[in-house]
Amino acid sequence: MSSTSQVITVLIVDDQGLVRDGFTRIVDAQPAMRVVGVASNGREAIALARARRPDVILMDVRMPGVDGIEATRTIVQEDESIRVLGLTIFDNDAYAVRMLKAGATGFVLKDSTADQLVDAIRSAHHGTLTVAPATGRRLLRRLVEHEAPRRGAPALRELTDREATVFRLVTSGMSNLEIAQHLCISEVTVKSHVGRVLSKLGARDRVQLVLWAHRNGVLPVSSESAGGPEGPGGGDASDRGA
Repeated sequence: MSSTSQVITVLIVDDQGLVRDGFTRIVDAQPAMRVVGVASNGREAIALARARRPDVILMDVRMPGVDGIEATRTIVQEDESIRVLGLTIFDNDAYAVRMLKAGATGFVLKDSTADQLVDAIRSAHHGTLTVAPATGRRLLRRLVEHEAPRRGAPALRELTDREATVFRLVTSGMSNLEIAQHLCISEVTVKSHVGRVLSKLGARDRVQLVLWAHRNGVLPVSSESAGGPEGPGGGDASDRGA
């Protein structure tokens, strides 16, 4: 539902009314954001996502009936342009990795500050992995442990030398602008390289590219690849899908 006016549309999904109300007030207070719906469970979230096509969904992971994992999987499969941020408390949420695998772009802690929430929504809108550094390291480590790495993945051989360099820089956490400056080329050229890398490796955005690198054992788990030192809002602000 994204707009020519550049307003980020948001759907808020949580089975707790206080959480929905609090997040709604924070989002609607932003001049470039607008809440287009609220839902109390995954089934309602799927229906509203189809009807409103929001840019970003704040999705509670644990809900009765259709939970956030199932709802995220359905929504992302139907519309890959929608970004989903899981709402969770990392220290005791055993389903965090499953949420990422379902297609979530990252997570927001329910006790996040207003600034952290707003930054996370903006980052997710651009397809940037949105996870606080400490929890990001734990989640990615668990993901790696659950999937045996396939070192020397054949798909990497399909990349040209320049694409392989861009792949390495993207998965190290560099933005398109930083890559352009590093390689002394234009941002437009970088975006073109990133697009070809995504296509060849079967990833829809930079988030999936980082997870692909971890699953295939070609990237060490680090805070820089999971939100960086800036916290939940850190990361690239390049166009969606590149």
